[in-house]
Amino acid sequence: MAIKDIENVHKPDILSCLANLSSDEVFTPPNIANDMLDLLPEELFKSPDTKFLDPCCKSGVFLREIAKRLINGLRDKFPTLEECLGHIFKKQLFGISITELTGLLSRRSLYCSRNASGEFSIVQFDDEQGNIRFNRIKHKWNHKKRCEVCGAPQSAYDRGEILETHAYEFIHMNEDKIEELTNMQFDVVIGNPPYQLNLGNDGGNSSHARAIYHLFVSQAIQLNPRYISMIIPSRWMTRTTDSIPEDWINDMINHNDIRVLHDFESSADCFDGVDIKGGINYFLWERDYNGECKQYFHHCGRTRTSYKKCYLNSIGAGIVIRNPNDFPVLNKVIKKEGNYFVNSITNFSSFVSPKNFFDKAPYLKTNWKGFMHKPTEDFFIKFFCNKKLLKSGVGYVAEYQVPKNKDTIKLHKVYIPVASGTGMDSQVLGTPFYGEPNSVCSETYLVIGYDPKRHNLTEKQCRNIISYIKTKFFRWLVQIKKKTQGGTRAVYQFVPLQDFNEPWTDEKLYKKYELSDDEIQFIESMIKPME
Repeated sequence: MAIKDIENVHKPDILSCLANLSSDEVFTPPNIANDMLDLLPEELFKSPDTKFLDPCCKSGVFLREIAKRLINGLRDKFPTLEECLGHIFKKQLFGISITELTGLLSRRSLYCSRNASGEFSIVQFDDEQGNIRFNRIKHKWNHKKRCEVCGAPQSAYDRGEILETHAYEFIHMNEDKIEELTNMQFDVVIGNPPYQLNLGNDGGNSSHARAIYHLFVSQAIQLNPRYISMIIPSRWMTRTTDSIPEDWINDMINHNDIRVLHDFESSADCFDGVDIKGGINYFLWERDYNGECKQYFHHCGRTRTSYKKCYLNSIGAGIVIRNPNDFPVLNKVIKKEGNYFVNSITNFSSFVSPKNFFDKAPYLKTNWKGFMHKPTEDFFIKFFCNKKLLKSGVGYVAEYQVPKNKDTIKLHKVYIPVASGTGMDSQVLGTPFYGEPNSVCSETYLVIGYDPKRHNLTEKQCRNIISYIKTKFFRWLVQIKKKTQGGTRAVYQFVPLQDFNEPWTDEKLYKKYELSDDEIQFIESMIKPME
C-alpha cells in the first residue's frame, strides 16, 4: 500500500462534517488541528522516539493528522510500510477519549476500525481499545455533594451505567495513573478539551456552568512534556470568567513559557456555527522556553491578523492585551495617567458598583415582589428593572423591600446595563441613564457613583459622567477587556478618571491624550456613536 493511498482514504474528509456534541464539547476541524501541529518543530515528526498524547479525544483528528506526518517523516527509517505503521501506532500515538462513543469514533479515525484488535484495523493490537482508551471514571464527591475535581453536582451527575457521567478520566485519574502517564515521558500533549460543565439547576439558574478547560491544561503541565498545544476559550486572557482560579491565570500570563498564541476574536473562525463567547485561542507551551510570545490576533471573519511579539503581561495589567493594535493609544494614556490601571481606586472601575448592588445574592428570584406601577405612600422608591419583569422597565417599591445598600437610595447616580454588547459589538456598552435620588435598580444594572463616602455626586456630575461614557474613546478603552456580553466593574479597568465637573467629548479626549489622526481614525472605525 502506497503512502498516498493511505492519505486518500480520508478524502473527502468526514471529520470536517461532524456535528458538534455541544458548544462545550466541540469537534476540531482537520484544518485547525493541522494549524496547531504546524506550531511544533518539524523534527518531532522525523523521530521514531517522539510520543504524542491527546488526553481528550473526540474524533481522533489530532492523532490521525500526526500519524500522516509521522508516516511521511519515518517511512525511510523502516524496511516496510507495515513495520513503520506498527511502530507509529503502537509506540508513538496515545489517546484518552472523553466518552465511550468518542473512543469508538477516534479509533475508527486512527485505526480505520473501532476495534483495534479486529481484522480491519491498520495495526493489530492485543485489545480492542488499542492506544486510545476509555475508562468510566467516577466523580469524587465531597461533603457538599459536589465533585472535588470539577465541581459537578452529585444530584445531576451521580448516574447509572447507561448515562455519561462526564467525569473525564484525564482530570479525575488517581495518582497511580498520573504517575503511569508521567513515566511514559510524552514529548507532546495536544488536544481540544471540554470547555465547561453544566452545573444544572444551581439556585434557580439552569444555565449555570463551571469552566473546566484549565484543569486539562494544568494536568498536561503536570506530565512535564516538552510541548503542549491546546485550543481553549479566550476568556481567561481578560479574566472575564469567574470560575477560573486567579492563580492559574497568573501562571499562564506570567511564566513566559507560551511561545506562540493564536487568538480568534470569533470562535466561528475555528468552529463553524459555534458561538463561544469571548472567542477562542490555541497556543504552544514549551517547557524549556522563557521569553516573549508571538501573539497573533485574528479579527472577526479572519479579515486581517494583527501580530506582536511581547510578554503576555507586558504592561503589568494582569491581563493579555488581545489586540496588538490597542497598544499605541493605550501607551499614550499611560504616559499621561501613569499606571492608573493597576489599582481600581485610580481608574473608573472604582466608580462602578459590584453586581447585585441592591439585590440579594445572585439567582434568587424573590427579591422584588409586590412592586407598584405607580408610586404610593408606601411604595415610593423608583425601581429600574428588566423589561421582562415589568414592561415599562420602571416600577415602585417600598424601602423594606430593598435588602442592602439603603444609604445609596438618596444619592444622585448613573445606571448602566450589566449585559450588553461584546468586544465585537461596536457600541460595546448599553446606554447609561441618570438615576435620581430615591431610586434603586435590579440586577439588570450596575450603579455608577454608588459610594456616599467617596462620591456624593451632583446631578450635573452624573450627566457629565454619562457624556464621558457615551464617547467612543471611553468605550474603546472598555473593549480592551470586555470581550463578552457581561460588563462587570472589572471591564472599566483601562478607563482613566476625569474631572466630572465638566462634560466630555471625543474631541477633548483626543486632544488631552495627544492622539494622532491615524489613532483617532482607528478608534472611530471600531466604535459607533451612542445616542
